[in-house]
Amino acid sequence: MSGVRLLVGTKKGAFVLTSDGERKHWDVSGPHFAGWEIYHMKGSPADPNRLYASQTSGWFGQVIQRSNDGGKTWEAVGNQFTYDGATGTHQWYDGTQHPWEFKRVWHLEPSLDDPDTVYAGVEDAAIFRTTDGGKTWQELPGLRNHGKGHLWQPGAGGMGLHTIVLDPLHPGRLYIAISAAGAFRSDDAGQTWRPITRGLKSQYELPDPDAEVGHCVHRIAMHRSRPDTLFMQKHWDVMRSDDGGGSWHEVSGNLPTDFGFPIAVHAHEPETVYVVPILSDSMHYPPDGRLRVYRSRTGGNEWEALTQGLPQSHCYVNVLRGAMSVDSLPSCGVYFGTTGGQVYGSSDSGDTWTAIVRDLPAVLSVEAQTLP
Repeated sequence: MSGVRLLVGTKKGAFVLTSDGERKHWDVSGPHFAGWEIYHMKGSPADPNRLYASQTSGWFGQVIQRSNDGGKTWEAVGNQFTYDGATGTHQWYDGTQHPWEFKRVWHLEPSLDDPDTVYAGVEDAAIFRTTDGGKTWQELPGLRNHGKGHLWQPGAGGMGLHTIVLDPLHPGRLYIAISAAGAFRSDDAGQTWRPITRGLKSQYELPDPDAEVGHCVHRIAMHRSRPDTLFMQKHWDVMRSDDGGGSWHEVSGNLPTDFGFPIAVHAHEPETVYVVPILSDSMHYPPDGRLRVYRSRTGGNEWEALTQGLPQSHCYVNVLRGAMSVDSLPSCGVYFGTTGGQVYGSSDSGDTWTAIVRDLPAVLSVEAQTLP
């Protein structure tokens, strides 16, 4: 019977949750790397037992960990992230220029067909790649050079490259998102890039309505069968593109608020989309203290609240951008983690929810692996 492995990164360590295809009972392993922030963990689509984790600390720096046995054991691999050439400067919060400084790895995205090739999104924003299983890392400098990096400015949580999406049908096509620089696309495996922001509106942050960079994009998601259709959760607004990011239109519809962080697409229904609205950019908790996932079965605009099994009073947690994922079992499972340390799962596409585990440290990321 197929199973599911959830890779959960938290503020104080990593946890690996496993279940069979019924998804009723879960085994919990962890904390691995106790006390460290685990910004992201992800498994290779080409080898499910090859896992990568970003372990980071303000005191001790950045460590990339690799597992070859599904998270049972780990080894530290290469941790040298050096920008290519003269890095120059980018804008700071006050509009002055600030030198590029590497701080941490926000996101790890393994290649679709090679377990030794992984892309890494880092802060200060740049994209790196390894082709030797994480031993060495090289920047793809075309992003900062072609993406007008000197104009990028940090969001409230830093200038992190937090989203990397690989197109399964167009080899060499990648999408990335940066807070608060925007969204970018490459068609040549990361050598050159262009902003993909036409249709995005950020009237509070950008007085220029035609600005190509400076939009605070929180997350991008796609369905493997329709990679030209992208869904975006922006600082405000839920957006959709049907031309590979060439243009965007808003699909927030009847959401109670269009501010949020994560967005995910159903494994088998490319028009079914999930978001978790929170009250505002200054109040990072659900409206009315009710934790609700919203689902659209029409690709946006028409949204329904999914509440069964979720707390509907006095709930003031947040769900961060990397903390929602889906499995690919026949009855698609949906999972998310909260800043209150709960990991919720649904084995019926969101109709009902169960707390898989409670009282973890604040959850930074959740990735679901469907196991043979």
